[in-house]
Amino acid sequence: GSETIMLRFAALGLLLASAVTLSSSVVVLENGQPNLWSQTASQVTELPTQDGILTPNPWNYLNRQSLYRLMIAGTDPYLTYMGTTQTENPFWGLALQLGWMQTSGRLADPSGSTTCGLQTGDAMCISPESFWGCMNYFTSTLPFLSAAQQGFLGENIQLQVPAGVEGFCTTYTECSASYSNAMTKWDAFFQALKPTSESTLPDNEKKDSILGLYWTAQMATTYSSSTCSVKKSHYSAEEQSFADSWLDSAEYVAAAHFHSNLEKSVLFLNPLPSRILRAGDASPNIADLTEEENYSLTIFSWMKNINTILGGSMVRMWKGAMCSVTTREKGKELLEQLLTNPSFPTATFLSFITEMTTAC
Repeated sequence: GSETIMLRFAALGLLLASAVTLSSSVVVLENGQPNLWSQTASQVTELPTQDGILTPNPWNYLNRQSLYRLMIAGTDPYLTYMGTTQTENPFWGLALQLGWMQTSGRLADPSGSTTCGLQTGDAMCISPESFWGCMNYFTSTLPFLSAAQQGFLGENIQLQVPAGVEGFCTTYTECSASYSNAMTKWDAFFQALKPTSESTLPDNEKKDSILGLYWTAQMATTYSSSTCSVKKSHYSAEEQSFADSWLDSAEYVAAAHFHSNLEKSVLFLNPLPSRILRAGDASPNIADLTEEENYSLTIFSWMKNINTILGGSMVRMWKGAMCSVTTREKGKELLEQLLTNPSFPTATFLSFITEMTTAC
């Protein structure tokens, strides 16, 4: 009954109280932009072409990061209501995430059979064996192919595939056939951009609505990329567990329609571990990681464990509470407070979440 729910929230409140983030650890920004941004394509025509067809290579870091840069440029004109800066586009979150994966070594070949992604080999190479590179393949190429299909980029795109790589779709038609749910959701997001920007609704409602479509598409993409999970076996149990809790955390930000612009995404990405976790790494006492990285790992695993103990009901309760523009705005503030304000009182959090659940 409601007492059990209150106890669950009390437990959650105690957990989240420890999730404090102090300063940055991994370098996710270079001159205020994602890693190596200045070397990415700013025009579609700068991508590799063959016989008049665009052939970007998503297994090259700069090419893959270019897909995000081009999507941001192509959709920015329709997102003026998102905020006042030049970096309000929700795709910044994915671009920064890719940068973090690269600088933390997570795009390199984890099997050790090639030098792909290593500083001693091709540092720009993204290994098809990397779990992280595999997950990100879907969150970069599916929206990119959809954006092109919906007229936001150039026509005719055929993604390159390295020799011996199988199981990754490379054209709009192919990806729609293999991952129809995710592609339909991305199409819906891109198709909504123009009408939403022209709508007479208040800006906060337009923003909530477009972010809702964005996160629906992103989560559908995450679910459809479950083929990547076999690649987790290349990593330590500690890294696998972190990968699982990283996936879990997306459920919270998605339900709150988190505005993954550049500034807010940096807050969430800075405390992530700056290297792949090894056997024996136990937060909060990993000596070569910063206090912030140790904290974020601890909070990630706790949230995952509590949700597991409660049979998944923590995520369900949070999703249930994120039922309106108002509760989602509060939910976003809450997530930010927990990450950036070490003195955020748990009591406030508790009363707030109960209030939200009853308001729905």
